[in-house]
Amino acid sequence: MNTIADMGGMHGFGPVDPMADGGPFHAEWEKRVLGLTFATLGAGLYNVDEIRRVTENIAPDRYLKMSYFERWLETAEVLLAEKKTITRQELATGPASVEKQTPVVTQEIAEQIVRFGGTSRMTEGPAPRFERGDNVLARNIHPAHHTRLTRYVRGKAGVIDIDHGIFVFPDTNSRGAGPKPQHVYGVRFKAQDLWGPDASPKDSVQIDLFDDYLEPA
Repeated sequence: MNTIADMGGMHGFGPVDPMADGGPFHAEWEKRVLGLTFATLGAGLYNVDEIRRVTENIAPDRYLKMSYFERWLETAEVLLAEKKTITRQELATGPASVEKQTPVVTQEIAEQIVRFGGTSRMTEGPAPRFERGDNVLARNIHPAHHTRLTRYVRGKAGVIDIDHGIFVFPDTNSRGAGPKPQHVYGVRFKAQDLWGPDASPKDSVQIDLFDDYLEPA
């Protein structure tokens, strides 16, 4: 995350304003965007890491003005065009004809996805490089491609709390460079090491980080 999407620890955006109605949708079209995303994911047209890559590439001035589902919609449009599933002309005017097809993701499957989510966990991969209690350093890197290494931990020292197992590596999976499976660790950072002496000395933050994001301290 090297774009405006990585807002952790940033100031100046005002208070969080939760919706009073408690519902996830505020217009009918938002439900259709969610259904479109599930259907295209279910069809294997792209993966979740590609979604994140495209969403994070939205220009910052536009990103901040867009609603949550407006970002989802633009991301789906970009990816479907990128995968040559639709054309720019079809996006502007609609397809010349629409064939009725059996849905890839049924209502029952969609409800399960909403309730339990998905996973990129893998059963096989390399051995872990670190163990619980190991001192590590988050690498201070700034790749041009999508990454899940959040900015505010880069170059900071932490301690391995847990090994979550083996998962698909988003940095490669988001750009068609393969799954590159590796271990993900819960790494504990002292709040003062992240945000300075004004932070509470009693607080800490646990961040899930991939093997490739870490070095021995």
